Parts: sequence; structure tokens; C-alpha cells
Amino acid sequence: MADKLCPLLKKNCVEHQCRWYIQVMGKIPQTGQDLNQWGCAIEWLPVLLIENAQVERQTGASVDAFKNEMVNAQKASADVLLAITDSRNTTKYTG
Repeated sequence: MADKLCPLLKKNCVEHQCRWYIQVMGKIPQTGQDLNQWGCAIEWLPVLLIENAQVERQTGASVDAFKNEMVNAQKASADVLLAITDSRNTTKYTG
């Protein structure tokens, strides 16, 4: 048993007997080192919220870049269609 005080039970942490005791696996963003650690989900919450916010920012940037590419492609398609339409509507005066 750990000698940490559980914020829910107000007793010593019961570790693996508790449903809030979770295993976090991944990479530490600052160092790139692997992380495989057990701990209280309440204790991990601030770290996981920060990581989630960073992933959301990256997703937002990717979506914005994709949107810009789609706008550029749509404009290029519209320009091509306009050029085709203009070339078909041009009539020659033979007098």
C-alpha cells in the first residue's frame, strides 16, 4: 500500500484495488522518453488535460491548413470553369 492520502476516501491509497488507479502509457512530450506509470486518475487529471489541449491545438491547425487547401483548390476549379465558359461564349464577327 502507498502512504499517499486518497482524495476520495480520505485514507491511504489502496492502489490497484481502486477503480481510479490507472496506468498511463505514452511519451513525455518534453523529452520524448517513454512513460509507463501507475497513479491516481485524479492526480493525473491536470497532466492529461494539458496534453489534450495541446492535441486540440494541433488538430485545429491541421483543419485550418486543410480548409485553406480546399479553398485554393475550389478557386482554381472555378477559374478553370470560368475560362472554359468564356472561351465558348466568345463569338467572332465575320461581318
